[in-house]
Amino acid sequence: MSVRGPIIDFPPEASCFDLEGLSLAYGETPALQELTLRVPRHRVTAFIGPSGCGKSTLLRALNRLHDLNESVSRRGRIRLEGQDIHAPEVAVDELRRRVGMVFQTPNPFPMSIYDNVAFGLRLRGGLTRRRRDDIVEWALSAAALWDEVKDRLRASAWSLSGGQQQRLVIARTLAVKPEVLLLDEPASALDPISTLKIEDLIRSLKGQLTLVLVTHNMQQAARVSDYTAFLQQGRLVEYAPTDTLFTNPRLARTENYITGRMA
Repeated sequence: MSVRGPIIDFPPEASCFDLEGLSLAYGETPALQELTLRVPRHRVTAFIGPSGCGKSTLLRALNRLHDLNESVSRRGRIRLEGQDIHAPEVAVDELRRRVGMVFQTPNPFPMSIYDNVAFGLRLRGGLTRRRRDDIVEWALSAAALWDEVKDRLRASAWSLSGGQQQRLVIARTLAVKPEVLLLDEPASALDPISTLKIEDLIRSLKGQLTLVLVTHNMQQAARVSDYTAFLQQGRLVEYAPTDTLFTNPRLARTENYITGRMA
């Protein structure tokens, strides 16, 4: 398979993540093959590609979720702000605070709205009740949920709609002040109105942190991302500013995928 190099228009010092020759396999089955790319800081980068192409595997590699699977082997390097995330001195729990993740299906804890957002804050400790309250309000506001729940913070998180639950999970992640937010199909289980709210939220958050999005929805990638990487069979096929990739892709394979001529 011929693979073209990325078209990127940001300098190395503007990178949040820097991947070099990243390969990953589940047992004997390769999932990612020799990926080299840079993810810009305070931008939205989308990973697109057909099912099984490796985009969710790549997303999970960015905060070492694959450490939980003993069958996974890895080669290559991932740097976050210049530091190898697999270096011995890197604490995995601190890495996952810095690089938060939101999954396809909302997963609020079986507790109140307030306690969901405060969960990580309580684990870290050292905060007064007033300071914790302020952070909870800030996180819910940043997730565009405060006005909808401020009068029922002690209600069960499970009483919220699906779209509200997803924004609550984002607020819970934001409360511990991550530098990066990984989003794995965050709106695929939501109705169109909730999807638009999540997309508006993604756009609003990039001034505060770096966002990396996996999506099967080409229109969504075009609407919210600044850069898009197209993966196929575990390889990086094309990577460019989103407007460029969607309007003037260099490869017919990329054009066929984004126009729906290839599943």
